[in-house]
Amino acid sequence: MPGIRTWLGRVKGGAAALGERRAQAQARNEAELLAERERVAQARRMRPRNPDPARAVPWGVRVAAEAGWRFLVLAAALWVVMRVIGSVRLVVLAFAAALLITALLEPTVARLHRAGLARGLATAVTALFGFVVLGLVGWFVVWQVLDNLGNLSGRLQEGIEELKRWLLDSPFHVTEQQINDVAGSLSDAIGTSTSEITSTGLQGVTVLVEILTGMLLAMFSTLFLLYDGKQIWQWTLKLVPAAARPDVADAGPAAWRTLTAYVRGTVIVAFIDALFIGLGIYFLGVPLAVPIAVVIFLASFVPLVGAVASGAVAVVVALVTQGVFTALMTLLVVLVVQQIEGHVLQPFILGRAVRVHPLAVVLAVATGGVVAGIGGAVVAVPLVAVANTVIGHLRAHAGDDEAEADQAPAEVEADRVEPPAAPGRHPA
Repeated sequence: MPGIRTWLGRVKGGAAALGERRAQAQARNEAELLAERERVAQARRMRPRNPDPARAVPWGVRVAAEAGWRFLVLAAALWVVMRVIGSVRLVVLAFAAALLITALLEPTVARLHRAGLARGLATAVTALFGFVVLGLVGWFVVWQVLDNLGNLSGRLQEGIEELKRWLLDSPFHVTEQQINDVAGSLSDAIGTSTSEITSTGLQGVTVLVEILTGMLLAMFSTLFLLYDGKQIWQWTLKLVPAAARPDVADAGPAAWRTLTAYVRGTVIVAFIDALFIGLGIYFLGVPLAVPIAVVIFLASFVPLVGAVASGAVAVVVALVTQGVFTALMTLLVVLVVQQIEGHVLQPFILGRAVRVHPLAVVLAVATGGVVAGIGGAVVAVPLVAVANTVIGHLRAHAGDDEAEADQAPAEVEADRVEPPAAPGRHPA
């Protein structure tokens, strides 16, 4: 029995030692497994991650992309607007002309209304007077052209002969055969273009009908704008989103003041140009001085380009009818008047309210002419002047709003600061 107990004790001790070694081995395996997992996790943490594609793009490229897609949206919207305007160009130009005429006549309606006349009667009197004046001017120009047409034809023949003699005696070495060849080419071109001239005449009839339609539409629009302009503006404001309506409502009067100043100043400057250039060419003996002066007056509504074109017409008429010396004197008169206009009249009469850079004027006139012809060239510069005023007004309002938004948190923090203790007292 003692031997069996001893053997059982040894067996139990061996089993206990075996279990202990197995537990130790299992503990070591678990420790190694945990260490391996920790190494793998640390290796994963140390491994560089793939960067965010947006962060990999340089800052300048991201800014350019943000501005680019917005520019594309604006360009698409502008393209749609221009297509719509192009499809109803006659209506748009007629309404633009009505706005310009309204800006010119509205101060007179306001004065008559303040003098005691009813709004409708003041509008009727002003519109009737303006349309009568325009009609008389048109009749006077046509009368002058028809009255001097016979005399002008003879002078043109004499001027052409004199120009031919001057070319023969000039240092340009022009021969009579070359002059005759040029004249023959012109005669052949005119003789072979009869069908084209006929089609052009038919197109001219269509253009005349469109002009008359546009004039009637502009007259009716002018009457309604003079009589009911404020109500039309209030209705237009309802189309603007409510959040932007106060700023647009404030920008409207500023834009109208700019347009009124532009139209009034342009009329005064054009009248002075036409008066002095017309007097100059009249005393120089150039025929059709009055019609040329009227052409100069009308062309002055197209800044820069119109003055150059009308001055060129006066010089060409003087060259053909009176000779080279008179043409040079006419050119001198035109240049002097235009220099006085550019450096004295426009800065003094138009002022800073409608000042537009000459480059912007040239680009606006060119764009308006390409899009809508002569009418587009006329309305392009006042449109740019009004847009400049509106944008500056809206930017000023946006700056005030941002300043108030930046100032509001500071005021809130100042309200939170405890007031200082009264003199002679100490806080507990």
